Amino acid sequence: MFALNMMRNVTAGSVTARTWARAQPVAWQSTVAVQQPTPDKLFSSIDIELRAHEPAVLKSYSWFMNAAAKELDINVIKSFAPEANHKELKTLLRSAFVHKKHRTQYEFKTFYHFITLQNLTGSTADTYLEYIQRNIPEGVNMQVTRTELQKHGAHLKPPPANN
Repeated sequence: MFALNMMRNVTAGSVTARTWARAQPVAWQSTVAVQQPTPDKLFSSIDIELRAHEPAVLKSYSWFMNAAAKELDINVIKSFAPEANHKELKTLLRSAFVHKKHRTQYEFKTFYHFITLQNLTGSTADTYLEYIQRNIPEGVNMQVTRTELQKHGAHLKPPPANN
């Protein structure tokens, strides 16, 4: 309502043009040092281990990860799920305080899926890992192991040639 009333009070003659002058740079802006860009990291391989209690969820998520890697032109060297799963049996009392003879056994199954990516830059790896970690379903655990390529140190020299 207020804006409508303000528009009614504005006439064509009352509007004036304004010119904006460029502000002079502030002293702190002109003294900022320019940093040299750092080279991007290189990874020879990235190993991703997935764990879940539901095999269907794990299979669907591993398919999603492979499809995302294919879209980003990432080399997927291995993507496999071992046949055997990890089983853990726990025996607990049915009742908290009495009936010590009556027990219940629970079985926990953990399914695994392994994916190995090869020859990635740091920015591509960060983008891919952030994307797949933001879309991880409930009940899936992910462990990432990166193998970075680095230059040899200056203290390492080739052995002297024996002639």
